[in-house]
Amino acid sequence: MNNEWSRLKTELPELLEQSRKEAAHGQVAEYIPELAHAHAYGLGITIADLQGNVIHAGEHELPFTLQSISKVFTLLLALMDHGEETVFAKVGKEPTGDDFNSMLKLELVEPGIPFNPLINAGAIAISSLIKGRTPQEKSGRVLEFFHTIAGDNSLAVNENVYLSEKRTAHRNRSLAYFLKENQVLEEDTDVEEVLDIYFRHCSIEANCAHLAAMALILANQGVDPATGAQLIPKRYVQIAKTFMISCGMYNASGEFAIQAGIPAKSGVSGGILTLVPGRYGIGVIGPALNSKGNSTAGVHLLESLSLSYGWSMF
Repeated sequence: MNNEWSRLKTELPELLEQSRKEAAHGQVAEYIPELAHAHAYGLGITIADLQGNVIHAGEHELPFTLQSISKVFTLLLALMDHGEETVFAKVGKEPTGDDFNSMLKLELVEPGIPFNPLINAGAIAISSLIKGRTPQEKSGRVLEFFHTIAGDNSLAVNENVYLSEKRTAHRNRSLAYFLKENQVLEEDTDVEEVLDIYFRHCSIEANCAHLAAMALILANQGVDPATGAQLIPKRYVQIAKTFMISCGMYNASGEFAIQAGIPAKSGVSGGILTLVPGRYGIGVIGPALNSKGNSTAGVHLLESLSLSYGWSMF
């Protein structure tokens, strides 16, 4: 076992407790009512390496819904279903600089497609591309993909969060109908069916170990380190990691890329999936969010780790 791993086992609990204090500067998401019940000062982390070693600290077993973290994997599934040309006819490849649920540039910029697949409008467009004869079959394929990538067939949709999102998602409905008006969603598309797929994949419940396992697949170029199976084509993993760097932390992505230097995707439940390419998969939960929608304590912890251990994707 290398020296860095030994240091991590010793130092991680202390670094986590130092970062926990940052939760005081955030608050839990309330616009999805079910998320408002989260423990604001909770903070947990799991780090997994390619040799099968795992380190945990804090409330790593705390369950949470994937929310926007799921967008990375629906993008990958859509790419595997259709290829790049079809996918990027529906969504762009650029950061927005706007909030994750903004519709501003859909109206202002031609051709009126979402700027990237990790904002809400882009992820709704991606959800429409998942193959399947019915919405149930499409959602089932998404869940099966998470079972494979996380290595756990027990992952399931949190029905309370799903219903809470479905009842209150007025902005997302506006985005989806605007996408149909712009012909990003096809004329015969049932918007509510697409939204249902989107709400369900955002509401899949996981913990830090699941995120670390999923991130490790990405860190290993789409290969399951336990079996050697190529679960995701390398090219698509490269695309996903690039989006994570440029768009994965909402409109704080550039700051996180400079401060931490590693690909990451956050969700408004407080989860962060990140990785050190070729080395580690990492899952973090810290429900108190900053104004950009990212975990205050989680971001602080990852930036501290990156600085302490010299992590970088370069």
